[in-house]
Amino acid sequence: MTPDSAAEPSREELIALVTAQAAEIATLKAQIAELERRLGLNSSNSGKPPSSDGLNKPLRVKSLREPSGKKTGGQKGHKGETLRQVAEPDTIVDHFPPACATCGLALTPDMATSHSARQVFDLPTPAPLVVTEHRAHDCCCADCGAQTRAAFPEGVNAPVQYGPRLGAIVVYLLHYQLLPEDRLAQLMSDLFGVKLVPATIARMSQACAKRFRGFAEAVCERVAAAAVKHMDETGFRIGGKTQWLHVASTALLTFYRVCAKRGSLMANAVAGIVVHDHWKPYYTMAGVRHALCNAHHLRELQALIEIEKEEWARKMHKLMRRACHAANLARINGVPLKPRLIQRFERCYDAILKDGLAFHEAQPPLAAAAAKAGRKRRGRQKRRTGHNLLLRLTVRKEDALRFLSNPDVPFTNNQAERDGRMMKLRQKISGGFRSNDGARDFAIIRGLFSTAKKHGWNVIQTLAQEPQFLINSLRSA
Repeated sequence: MTPDSAAEPSREELIALVTAQAAEIATLKAQIAELERRLGLNSSNSGKPPSSDGLNKPLRVKSLREPSGKKTGGQKGHKGETLRQVAEPDTIVDHFPPACATCGLALTPDMATSHSARQVFDLPTPAPLVVTEHRAHDCCCADCGAQTRAAFPEGVNAPVQYGPRLGAIVVYLLHYQLLPEDRLAQLMSDLFGVKLVPATIARMSQACAKRFRGFAEAVCERVAAAAVKHMDETGFRIGGKTQWLHVASTALLTFYRVCAKRGSLMANAVAGIVVHDHWKPYYTMAGVRHALCNAHHLRELQALIEIEKEEWARKMHKLMRRACHAANLARINGVPLKPRLIQRFERCYDAILKDGLAFHEAQPPLAAAAAKAGRKRRGRQKRRTGHNLLLRLTVRKEDALRFLSNPDVPFTNNQAERDGRMMKLRQKISGGFRSNDGARDFAIIRGLFSTAKKHGWNVIQTLAQEPQFLINSLRSA
C-alpha cells in the first residue's frame, strides 16, 4: 500500500460528498432563481411602486382592462369643458380704425356701424392685503353712569392678526398643493406682499386641524358604518422613524389615521364589507365580510406568466379580466350579473385552481434553508410563489369573487390606493414630519380636502365653512 492510497476516500465517503454537493447545488439554484425573480419584478407585475422602476421602466404596451369596443377620446353625450364668451364682460376696450382703408379719410367713433368682439380672460393684478380695523366702543349709561364696552367679533382675538381668508389660502397651498413652507412663504410675498415665517404657517395649520377635528371624527363614524369601505396602509416617516398611515374610505368619504404600529386598525365598530389587499390583520376584524383587491392578483399572475411561465396563471389572468369586464358592464347597465354566468365563472375558477395545484404538487420540493448550528429547523415546508397564490385563491375564493355577486363591491381596492397616493407624495416632497402632532394635523386636513373633492365642494370655500354645517351636508352614498 502506498502513502497516497491511504489518503483516498472510501466509496461511502464519496457518496456522502456527492450527496452534500447535490444538496448545496440545489440550494444555490433555488437562491439564483429567487434572485432572478426579484430582478424580473416591476410595477406592472408586483406591488412595487412605479417610482422603483427607475430608468428601466417597462413599456406600457397593454392594459389590464378588456377592450370596450368604443372609440378613444370623449364619448357621445360627454359634457366638455371649453372657454366661452360671457354676455357681460368686466371691462370693455373699444378699438376704432384711424382711417378709411380705401380712400384714407379720417374716421371717428361716431361713424361706427358694427363691431366684432374677442374676449381675454386673465387674472387681476395682485392687490395688497385689505386691513379692517374693529373698534369696540365704550358707552356711558345716561341713567347710572356705568361704562359698557362692545364685544369684538368672534375670532378677532389680538391687536394684529391675519384673517380667515388668508389662513384658508395658506392651508390650501400647504396641505392641498403640498408646497414646502419656505416656498409657500416666498409665494405669498411675491403675490400679496405678505411676509410669513414658518412658525406662523404652522400655527395656521394647527388651528385649522383643531377646528375640523370633529369633522374627521364624524367622517370616521360614517366610513365605519358604510356598507362597503376600502382600507389600506402605508409607511409614514415621523420624527426619523417609520410609523403608519391608515386609510379608510368610500366613494364619498375619506378618513386618515396615523399610528405607531401597522396593525392598529380602526377602533370604531366596523360593519359591512371591507375591501383590502389580503393583509392578514384585516381578517381579525370582527363582524365584517371581506373583498380582496384583484388588481394585486392580476399583477402576481402577470409575474408568474412572465417569469415562471406557468400556464394556469395565464388562464386565471384571462378569466379574472373577463369577469371584471362582465361585472363592469352589468354595473353600467344597472343590472346584476345573471346567476348562471356567475356559476360559469366559478366553475372555470375552480378548474384552473385544480390544474394549478396539480402542477405544483408534482414539482420536487424546494430545498430547505440551512438551519443554524445546533438548532432544528422549524416551520412548514417552503412553497413556490405560484403555489402560495393558488392556496390563497382557494381559501379566499368567496372574497376574491365577491364583486360578481355584489354590484357594490368593486374589482379592486383602487379607491383606498388613490386616497393614499397624495399622502405619499407629501412625504416625497418634504421627506416626512418632525412630530406626531404635525402628521396628525396633516391627516385631518387632507381627509377634509379629499372628502370635499368627492362631494364636489370648493376646497377653499370649505375651509371657511362651519364644521357642523359640513357634517350635516355629508352624504354616505
